[in-house]
Amino acid sequence: MTGEAAQTSLGWGTAWRIARRDLNANFRGLRLLLICLFLGTGALAAIGTLTSAIESELQDRGQTILGGDLQVELWQRGPSAEELAALEEYGDVSGGTRLQAMATSGENAAPVELKAVDENWPLYGELTLADGRTARAPPEGQAWLAQGAIDRLDLAVGDRFRIGTVELEIGGIIADEPDRLGEGFQLGPTIIVAKTMPERAGLIQPGAMYQSKYRVAFGDATPPDTVREALEERFPNSGFEYRTRDRASPGADRFVGRMGEFLTLVGLAALVIAGIGIGGGVSSYLEARRASIATFKVLGASSRDIARIYALQIGAAALVGTVAGLLVGMLVTPLLAGALDGLLPVSSGFVFAPMALIVAAAYGLLVALVFAATPLARARQFPAMALMRSRMGSLGRDGRALTWIVGGLAAIIAIALLTSSNPMLSGLFLVGAAAALGLLALLGWAIRKASTRLPRSSNPLLRNALANLHRPGSSTGALVTALGFGLAAFVLLAAIQSSIDGNIQSRVPAEAPDYFVLDVPRDGEAEFRALVRQTSADAAIRTVPALRGAVLAYGPQDAMTRVADLEELPDGAWALRGERGLTYSANVPPGNSLTEGEWWGEAHDGEPLVSVDEEFAAAIDLAIGDYITIGVLGVERTARVANLRRIDWESMGFNYVLVFSPNALADAPHNLAATIDLPEGTPTGPLLRQLVGAFPSSSVIEIGQVLEEARTILGQVGIATLAAASVAVLAGLAVLLGAIAAARAARMYDTVVLRVLGASRRQILLMQLFEYGLLALILAGVALALGSGLAWLVITQLFEFDWLPDWGQVFAVLGFGLATVMVFALAGSLPLLRAKPAQALRTL
Repeated sequence: MTGEAAQTSLGWGTAWRIARRDLNANFRGLRLLLICLFLGTGALAAIGTLTSAIESELQDRGQTILGGDLQVELWQRGPSAEELAALEEYGDVSGGTRLQAMATSGENAAPVELKAVDENWPLYGELTLADGRTARAPPEGQAWLAQGAIDRLDLAVGDRFRIGTVELEIGGIIADEPDRLGEGFQLGPTIIVAKTMPERAGLIQPGAMYQSKYRVAFGDATPPDTVREALEERFPNSGFEYRTRDRASPGADRFVGRMGEFLTLVGLAALVIAGIGIGGGVSSYLEARRASIATFKVLGASSRDIARIYALQIGAAALVGTVAGLLVGMLVTPLLAGALDGLLPVSSGFVFAPMALIVAAAYGLLVALVFAATPLARARQFPAMALMRSRMGSLGRDGRALTWIVGGLAAIIAIALLTSSNPMLSGLFLVGAAAALGLLALLGWAIRKASTRLPRSSNPLLRNALANLHRPGSSTGALVTALGFGLAAFVLLAAIQSSIDGNIQSRVPAEAPDYFVLDVPRDGEAEFRALVRQTSADAAIRTVPALRGAVLAYGPQDAMTRVADLEELPDGAWALRGERGLTYSANVPPGNSLTEGEWWGEAHDGEPLVSVDEEFAAAIDLAIGDYITIGVLGVERTARVANLRRIDWESMGFNYVLVFSPNALADAPHNLAATIDLPEGTPTGPLLRQLVGAFPSSSVIEIGQVLEEARTILGQVGIATLAAASVAVLAGLAVLLGAIAAARAARMYDTVVLRVLGASRRQILLMQLFEYGLLALILAGVALALGSGLAWLVITQLFEFDWLPDWGQVFAVLGFGLATVMVFALAGSLPLLRAKPAQALRTL
């Protein structure tokens, strides 16, 4: 046994004592590793803690949010005696109605969400009023009002106002409505009244657009899905829409799920970028420890001892960075929760989610291990004399580096698949990140090779800049990776943000009707039009029949698919989910164009026909000649598909997925919906008051207010996305600074020699800028493709928005990124200019 094999390795205790003495108290040389892990684990800890807190609240408060263990919804009718008896078999039942209405007081009028509840409401939770009282349904003749209704009507507690034909007294102001989140999006502030009030006010009539909601409290451990399945089997064509305590707020669930997935991907991206910085930082740290490593080797330390000593140092720094990231992640969660107050159910206090913190720490430490192991493995291979002779030579290569990277990334992907709510998306993202790393590594190699084959420039500065790209010990590979990911993060941020802005502009148009009016009586259409014309003879008025119904079956007549039998809805078949708006028309609706088939004639009285949106038809594989069965007010109606239409969804008019021939639906009880578009400059207040007075059972909705709320919601999504993506940008900048710092340390000797040979500070600075500028320009195209590709996935596949980036903004941000790179390069080169040749030559 000879040499190193005969040596006795240091124990871990001894190795730690040596490592601790050599480790700077401020972690000098390992700060990049600390910063990168701090950013990555902090982002993942905050994201995981917040998402866990929201999901926990949704689950723990599911009964309160829903108002029961099971909810049954019906449009335009209440449950029959048999249906109500079936619900009462399972427990306590609370029922009521929800509808749009107009509240008036003197000259003031406001659209409101009228919530009529019975004496059993709420089954779970408590209604709290602003004066501290807890309450149930208000007494007959009174109402509980949200603060928004109080403000719009300019009233106070004890004042009186009118809804429909009934006058009510304000009995209190709502402070906390237990099932508010479960009610979904509203077109006005809430007013809670007794269950019988809407009918007494003339708001509930045949054909009126209202929704019945009945909640059931089981009082035991009965699984709500079991009850739902039993009711579906017992009343297959009832038109019931079900919701359970496990999914009390589907909209919030979907929002939290998708934002959680996106934010987790941002955190993983930050960690992947951080890994690059960790690798570069550890390489620089070990490079600066050559003298120490050589000394240890001369004194008899084995390669295993060297690996242990520096692995302990790097591990200590990694642990400090990870713990700091976890602490900050937990501390910022209350701030994030405060920003979401009122939008999602999350406590604004301190939240401790052990699993989220464990996952974040596992990601951070695993990334540190993967990217630090490679330079450690290379460093341990060098003999002492080689280290002492080859001051400027790079650390040795180790064939196990690729194995560490592949194995580590595989482990990270495994964690992602086991912990993600969307394993496929997370797995694909991480595989894509690994592919991007490989692509950038290949590109760095190609740049080095290409620079050796370029003709020698007559300009000495440019010639030296090109030589820096391929000389021994060149940091081109690290710079290409850091620049590529850093610039791609800029592009990703700009593309996502501008695409969300584009969706706001397209989905929430600036041009829209002034009013939507619901529940206009069919026999009052002429009076309605005359009233509007009195205010403005040039007003544009459009009325359409308005019904609600659910698709029950579709397909060829002899092989129709029952929606109730589907285990999962096809992608894009959202119109199969619950009841939807229905209408009929003798002509092609405005904003629609036929793409296949023919429209029926105005006097069509044959087989009932239906026109279908082409995208919906493609999603459920529906063709002309197939049939659709719908349920309207508990009655099944079947129509043959006559044609397909393309709908301009960006218009703020009436857009229906299904439009029937008049003879298919005209005999069903229903009212009309209308839009009113007034000429610019026409005051809207007088018309609003006249409509409310003449049609007390109708609901008049001001579109401007709705659009403003929609813009606010989408804007909040954009701000959240911007803040989240900024974490990846910060990580990219940290890595870029680290790469520039490492390159600066590696070329100190070259710079000093050039200074001794007569090079001026200006020439050295220009040489540095040429080198970084050339790399940045080459990588701009790669970053554009990589960043925009990832942004497209996030926008179209995760958020399901349209891909509408502002390329001018994207290129402007990319230009800003390039300028940032040059500024950092300049700042990183300044220490080289200040180095004193005599002192530097003595220490190198």
